[in-house]
Amino acid sequence: MGEQTLTPEYILSKVRPTPVIQNGLDPQQQVEQIAEKFRDIMQILGLDLENDSLKDTPKRVAKMYVQEVFSGLKVENFPKITVIDNEMGYDQMIVAKKVNIKSMCEHHFVTIDGLATIAYIPQKKVIGLSKLNRIAKFFSSRPQVQERLTKQIADCLEVVLETSDVAVQIEAKHYCLASRGIEDVSSTTLTCDLRGAFKVEPETRAEFLSHAAE
Repeated sequence: MGEQTLTPEYILSKVRPTPVIQNGLDPQQQVEQIAEKFRDIMQILGLDLENDSLKDTPKRVAKMYVQEVFSGLKVENFPKITVIDNEMGYDQMIVAKKVNIKSMCEHHFVTIDGLATIAYIPQKKVIGLSKLNRIAKFFSSRPQVQERLTKQIADCLEVVLETSDVAVQIEAKHYCLASRGIEDVSSTTLTCDLRGAFKVEPETRAEFLSHAAE
C-alpha cells in the first residue's frame, strides 16, 4: 500500500531504446571533447574565435548539449517516478493536455517543438500529474525522431502504471523542414500511440482524440 518507486534502470530496460553506445566518457569529458570539436567546426566555417562574442561559443554549445538538450541520454537524469495505489477506485481516463515537447531532430540536430496529449485509465496505480510532463521532457531531451519519442513515452507509462490503457499523441513543428530543405514554416507532424482500451474501444478512442484535438 502507499507510494511505490520503480528504479530508472528497470523502467528504461522496458522502453524501446534510443540507438546509443557506451563510450566511457563522464559528463565533464563530454563537455571538453564536444567543445574542442565544435571549435573545429567554427574554424572550418571561417569564424573568428578571437572575437569576444564567439570565443566562448564552443563551451556554451557543449554544456548545452550535455547538461540540457541531451540530458535524457543519462539514466541518472531520469525523473523520480512515484506511483500510489488506486485506493479511490478511479476508473475513468486521466488526460494531460498541452504537454510541452522540445526535442532535437537526430537527422539534422535542429529543433522539434510541439505539444503532447497524454492519457491513461488507472487500474491498480495512479501517478502524480507532473510526472507525465517529466517523463515527456526526459525522453524529449535526446536526439529523436517523433515516432520513437511517442512510443517511448507510451512504453514508460505502460511499465510504471502496470496497464496497457495508455495513449500518447504529439503534434510538433520540425525545424529541419522549416529552416532548410523545403522551408515549409507552417506544417506540423502528428503521431499517435493508442494502446489497450484507447485502441480497441471506439468510444474511448473517440473521447481521447476529441481531447487531443481541443
